[in-house]
Amino acid sequence: MARLGVNIDHVATIRQARGTREPDPVTAAAIAELAGAGGITVHLREDRRHIQDRDVYLLRQTVKTRLNLEMAATEEMTGIAVKIGPDAVTLVPERREELTTEGGLDVVRHLKSLKGAIDTLRQRDILISLFVDPDMQQVKAAHRLGADAIEIHTGAYCNAETETAAGKELEKIEACIRGGHKLGLSVHAGHGLDYRNIGPVVALGGIVEFNIGHSIVSRAVLVGMERAVREMADLVRAS
Repeated sequence: MARLGVNIDHVATIRQARGTREPDPVTAAAIAELAGAGGITVHLREDRRHIQDRDVYLLRQTVKTRLNLEMAATEEMTGIAVKIGPDAVTLVPERREELTTEGGLDVVRHLKSLKGAIDTLRQRDILISLFVDPDMQQVKAAHRLGADAIEIHTGAYCNAETETAAGKELEKIEACIRGGHKLGLSVHAGHGLDYRNIGPVVALGGIVEFNIGHSIVSRAVLVGMERAVREMADLVRAS
């Protein structure tokens, strides 16, 4: 059965919009876990636009399931991860001007720089996932680096404007699921998934973790965090 990792970044986005203390992402994480989340994901960005360092330290003390830290493979972020000791780190590309992560890591191109961060994290016994586009060359490169997992970037599928285009993206995702398993990688997925489009991805099988944030937080604004998480967890468990 697949698990749902709830990304609480955008709870912090609402808080930072006013520079106040609420809503508290740490409280949101606790509610998400009680509602059936199998893990909590946060992205500590270099520009600190939403999640703050203090949030991550508090989450490490309070998360009861699994804490997954998304981060760029920089010296600063690697140092923070070593101090905090999350259960898992997902290395992602990051540009300051982007609204959200716009694509997967180019692992093939950045093998050398990624290796340094991975080797450091490995010494702390942190599980390492690389966020990649559904491209087998990137999956194979992640395996060469010794990653424990890949997280398939599902944005192209979610943004597809026709059923034909969506179908082609699903084929790419399925190929990477199968290829990743053959290489011994755990396969995760995320980015752009919502209550309407997640079904076909779940139906592919083979994905052990879905990391979803924006759609859950958006729904939580209307119906509450507990219900929003529970409904998404039910969809994920259909696998």
